[in-house]
Parts: sequence; structure tokens; C-alpha cells
Amino acid sequence: MPSKLLTLYAMQASLFSAKVRAWLKYNNVDFVEKSVGEEYLESIAPKVGRWIIPVVVTPNDEILQDGTDILDWLDKNVPNKGSIYPEEPVLRAIAHVFELFGGEGLLRPAMHYRWNFDQHNLSFLKVSFRDIFPTSIDSESAEMMFEHQVAKKMRKAACFFGVTEDTTTLIEEAYLEFLDLLEKHLKTYPFLLGTAPSIGDYSLFGPLFAHLGRDPYPLSIMQARAPNVFQWIERMQSPQTIENPIYQKANIYSFDGENIPDTLLALLTFVSEEYLPEISAHVAFANEWLSANPNIKPGEVGIEKPHPQVTLGMSEFDWRGTKIKTSVMIYRFYLLQRLTDHFHKLALDHQNTVKEAYRKVGLCNLLSLKTTRRVVRNQFKEVWE
Repeated sequence: MPSKLLTLYAMQASLFSAKVRAWLKYNNVDFVEKSVGEEYLESIAPKVGRWIIPVVVTPNDEILQDGTDILDWLDKNVPNKGSIYPEEPVLRAIAHVFELFGGEGLLRPAMHYRWNFDQHNLSFLKVSFRDIFPTSIDSESAEMMFEHQVAKKMRKAACFFGVTEDTTTLIEEAYLEFLDLLEKHLKTYPFLLGTAPSIGDYSLFGPLFAHLGRDPYPLSIMQARAPNVFQWIERMQSPQTIENPIYQKANIYSFDGENIPDTLLALLTFVSEEYLPEISAHVAFANEWLSANPNIKPGEVGIEKPHPQVTLGMSEFDWRGTKIKTSVMIYRFYLLQRLTDHFHKLALDHQNTVKEAYRKVGLCNLLSLKTTRRVVRNQFKEVWE
């Protein structure tokens, strides 16, 4: 790569920033991280067309936006690094499941544990969010803006992910169940698929670090209940050159698609039960919405003044014995397509192997989920193809 360093515009509390930063640290890549202050507002946000993070400026001055797209670019363009996409078809299909679930399916506990425990978290969050304000703003003004604008907005946003007074107990039950399953798996394997982090690890890392492994209250839960998960968080941010036995086979996946450990099968079964009803309901909602809006031109969203995460509406589904509503964001379909595209590009025998692996954990229906129009990213935004 050219001598000029890669620049990451991010914030410490952002789960979407976290997975990019972790990749750079794990792979020992020199980079400069900058906050979203004056420079970002003046020279980056106008080019991207909105305030959104993470953004990367490559050594060749190419602008990249969106954690997944940035990781794809890094995977292809940084030499001598192991790929985060396993070549083995079933393992890659599994990695894409966790890519979808990590970035989207864990938003409910992430938002709950961040914004519903002010006694433990609030003083930390006031400092942690300081990097989203211009440096010209003094600390007192920044704290007031955090309380009256940022925190208020984010508490409201939590409702769009199903965080309400009626769901908090269920959210905690679900999260602790997931944490226990992941803890059991990581007692044996340093990463999801063995001795190398995959796209699934980086996607889980976002919420498990930025919200659940960094904010004081959920951090205390993780350290006490799931110490191996906490060590995985540390491992995800450590360069491969650290002398530790778990790195002796770095960038090698430890098992194949026909010999999946029971601990990983248990995690996949959890994803099936926890998230398949939600993404299925969202796809059905989107297809009804598209049917009612047939005249949207390619490259458009079809929504006036869309939110940075384009939302079509609220979809209801059954979750843990109760009905909840969550926001239907088309970005989720962009991630879902990565999973189904991988599957449909496989040879028939590999497709059958993936189907069998998915069948064991109740995920077969995920392979047939699709919106009637594809989602693409154009000019840093998700739009209909």
C-alpha cells in the first residue's frame, strides 16, 4: 500500500465503527482514527451526503462508507492478510448468518443495556459521546447537547428495535441465553470458526464490544458471566504477532462444514429461534410495501427524506411468546442478499451440504427469503435496484 496512512472516521461508542477498527488492529495495520468533528463535517460528510459513520479514506483518497463495504475493501486490498471469508462453502454460509445476526439481531439488547441503566452508564456515556461534537464546543455545552439531543434521540430510537417496558425482561433473558452459548463455544475455540476471525466474528464484535462489552453495566455482566467472551473481545483487537498459542494457526479455520461443533450448532439454533421470525416478517412487509409502490425508479428509495438507515415502517411478529414491532430497514436486506447470493452461486452438491447444515438448526427458510427487488448501495446509500 502507499505510504500515506488509511484514515478512519469513527466514534468510540459506535458498534458499526467497532468492527472496522477491530479488523485494523487485529491485522496490525497502521491507520489514523479521527473523530467526526470539524474536518469530518467540512470535508467528508458533504461528499458522503449525510452524517454517518464509519467512513474510511484510503491511502489513494478513495472514500468508503459502511462497515461491511469497508471490510470487503480491506479484505481485498490489504496484502498478506488472511481472508475473513472462509473458502469452505458451509463455513462461509455460517459466517454470513452471524454477519446478519450480529449487525442487526443484537441491536435489541445493545440498545436496552446502553440506555436503560443510567445509574451505571450515564456518566460514562457523556464522556464516551464527546467525540461526536466539534472540538470548539466546551465540555459543559457538549454534555447538555448529549442529554437533550443525543440521549433523547437514542432512547426514542430504541423503541424501533423493540425495546419497550413490556419487552425488557425478555430482552435480558434472550441476551443472557446467547451470552452463555457463546461463552461455551469460546471455551474451546478462540473465534467462531476456529483460529481465525471471520466476517461473522467482526459483525458480532460490533454490539458485543461497543455496547455490551464497554458500557459499564453490561460490561460487568460479561466479565462475571462470560469471561471467555470478554477475552475474545480483547483478542479481536490484538495483532496476530502477539505470542500466544491460539495464534499458532492464525488464519486457519479449524473444522469443515460436515463436522460442525455442537456448541456452534447451538448458537445457530439460537439465531434461528431468535431472529428468523423477525427477518421473515420484515421481508414479507417489504414485499407488500413494494407491491403497493410499483413506480419507484431504479436507484431510488421511494421515501421522502429517508433516515440514514432507510425505514419502510414497523412490522409485527411473534417473539418469545409475545408480539412486538420493529423497524423494517432495507439495509438488512442488503446483508441478507450476501448470504443468499453466496448460496445460489454454489455448485449443486455444495448447496445441498449448506441446506443440510441449515436444516439441523432450523435455518433452511432463510435461504429462500428475498425481497422482490434487490437492494444495492449507490452513492453511499441503500436503494432499490
